[in-house]
Amino acid sequence: MIFIYGILALSMNLLAGYTGLLSLCQAAFYGIGAYSTTLLMIKVGINFFPALVCGIFITSFISLFIAYPSLRLRGDYFILAAIGFQLIVFSILYNCVWLTRGPYGIPGIPRPSAFGFQFDSLPRYFLLGGFIFFLVLLFTRAILRSPFGRALKAIREDELTAGVMGKNVPALKIWAFVIGAGIASVSGALYAGYVTYIDPTSFTLDESIFIIAIVLVGGSGNLKGPIVGTFFMLILPEALRFLGLPVTIAPNVRQMIYGLLLILLMRYRPQGIAGEYRFE
Repeated sequence: MIFIYGILALSMNLLAGYTGLLSLCQAAFYGIGAYSTTLLMIKVGINFFPALVCGIFITSFISLFIAYPSLRLRGDYFILAAIGFQLIVFSILYNCVWLTRGPYGIPGIPRPSAFGFQFDSLPRYFLLGGFIFFLVLLFTRAILRSPFGRALKAIREDELTAGVMGKNVPALKIWAFVIGAGIASVSGALYAGYVTYIDPTSFTLDESIFIIAIVLVGGSGNLKGPIVGTFFMLILPEALRFLGLPVTIAPNVRQMIYGLLLILLMRYRPQGIAGEYRFE
């Protein structure tokens, strides 16, 4: 799960930490990636890895039609548009029973396999998740160190100045949004293969907020922050087990701790634990 959420955090960091777009719809692309990969494996019968590649293209293609109108908006209006898209995707996944099985979910998702080797145990899936996470990390690192990544940072710092310097700001934002959606879809495919069951409740607005919380706590604007935030936010609930809290109140206490951490970090360290960009 650390690898899965680590990839989601990297996708959010590309948008929020480098482009300055606080997107509240990453869980939607997470879900589209999971469902498209799953349906291709079950309905069409293709292997996990070709289905993963197809899922990336499908998610990126869908995000292109969302990016063009929504990125014409700025600030709070863009955030509201992203929330609207998140709710639309959840409603489609929940109500298209003929395709997604709606609230019943899709059970029995095949485990990934390659050349007769089945990733059907936790250690094997750990290696697969780590390998894919490492590839995504290298891909993200190459993007952020390229002229494209530096242009995104220029947009984040001053959009008007970036435009005056000759940068095509709308096109750069759209490409960042599409690439971020494609990266998020990789997490969806990994999640589906790991749990072997998906339903719409795993891809809600709350999940998008949790992904943002990872980046806010760990930090953004570099590669260290999202990774630190992923480890912190996923290991913290496991550490709380040792407190011996009753099962009925443990989830609520966890949410309270998350909220308190966000308040303290925004007050005393807006750039997060290991980040560079200060949210204002």
